[in-house]
Amino acid sequence: MSRWRKAWIAATFGLAASASFVAMPAEADTFSLVVDYSCTGGIAGNATINLKARVQIPTTVQQGGMLKLGWSIEHVGTPRFKSPDYFAEGAQVSLIGNVKLDGAWNGTLEAHGSEEQGALKPNLPLTPPEGLSSEAHMTQSGVIKLTPLAMSVDFVPPAGEVVVNNDDPRMIYRNNWALQPGTPVEYGDWLRDVHVTDTRTDEAIIKFRGTGFEYIGREMPGAGRVRVIIDDDASAVVDPTKDSSGNPTATIKGNVSLWERTDLPYGAHTARVRSIDDGKPIYLDAFKLHTRELIDPPTEHRSNCTITNNPGTVEITVGGGTGPTDDPTDDPTDDPTDDPTDDPTDDPNNPNPNPTNTSPQHNTFPTGNHVTVVVPGSTTSATPTATPTATNSKAQVVKTPKGGVDTGEAPEPGAGSYGLIAGGTLMLAGSVTGGLLLRRRRAEHAGGTNR
Repeated sequence: MSRWRKAWIAATFGLAASASFVAMPAEADTFSLVVDYSCTGGIAGNATINLKARVQIPTTVQQGGMLKLGWSIEHVGTPRFKSPDYFAEGAQVSLIGNVKLDGAWNGTLEAHGSEEQGALKPNLPLTPPEGLSSEAHMTQSGVIKLTPLAMSVDFVPPAGEVVVNNDDPRMIYRNNWALQPGTPVEYGDWLRDVHVTDTRTDEAIIKFRGTGFEYIGREMPGAGRVRVIIDDDASAVVDPTKDSSGNPTATIKGNVSLWERTDLPYGAHTARVRSIDDGKPIYLDAFKLHTRELIDPPTEHRSNCTITNNPGTVEITVGGGTGPTDDPTDDPTDDPTDDPTDDPTDDPNNPNPNPTNTSPQHNTFPTGNHVTVVVPGSTTSATPTATPTATNSKAQVVKTPKGGVDTGEAPEPGAGSYGLIAGGTLMLAGSVTGGLLLRRRRAEHAGGTNR
């Protein structure tokens, strides 16, 4: 390969490498505000659950943009939230974090996160979400103060039905009930077993959380009547010798819903079936438990979390409004490119003698966005600057710049830096090329060309 070609390849590679280097803008800084919570009640049970939240707050927000907060959650210590009862898979543990906003944007910004659970038993540890997120549309510029508030943890049971067989550990039998396993297939009993008693006042009991239940038993000739009791309501009486139409039955049919109620308020309930007639058998095949879809999380499962440390307050200046070069006293008929400070030797054919002011004047934003972290009790004040300023933050606030230089700000998008690097690279390429031409001419005068 000729040295000419090598020189041009080297120059081209240098230009590409320089352009790729400056094309990597730095990401904006964020502040990590650390908040410690202590949670009690609800699914915390008798324990105190300690959580640590790190709230990521951006330092640069522009008018018309979104203020986005990201939360990460972790347990501190061994106590955990626990399941309050038996539940099929699909229950949800949800966290709601709150941040108060004052100033240019007033209100409470909620952060939400949820985690689906598998099948649950009482006191089985629950898995809370590891992260929360929230965002708010910044409609105007100004200073906003962000202050963390209390958090809540909710447990939402899954909607659906669960069948509890008659030999389940949750069943409570009083007096003379007996298990009959391996019942004939033609009877159709659930799991081919039943509990039976023919003694008056014998009871079978189940306690559950939900919104309803069904008593599953047998329809058959000669069976005894059954009183069904839900909580304090003992008004229901079932006659298993008749079918759903009230006609006497002539066959034995198992796994039949003999009675149901599904309009209960969500919560803890007790269901009982009691024998009424001496000497006539009643059969318990299963209970079917219902939970309808809930509009709001049950308050009985809610844990309330209070702040136990002093996380401080974050102030964010939202950039916006008119640009710094916009003079409201200007004559609207003036040429927007007319700058009285221009060099009179400027090229009159240049349509824009001020290349640094290329964007529309009313769409520019000031670059002095800042964040001040104020810890209550601090007497130190911070002056707005182009970079984030932390005031007396100590361990509660962690500055986490990502990429770029230490300021955490992205380089200005102007073309000056690119033009300078490209020009320098082309000058280098020109120098290499000129050297090769001079060497070639000297060699020709000496009687040949070096190759």
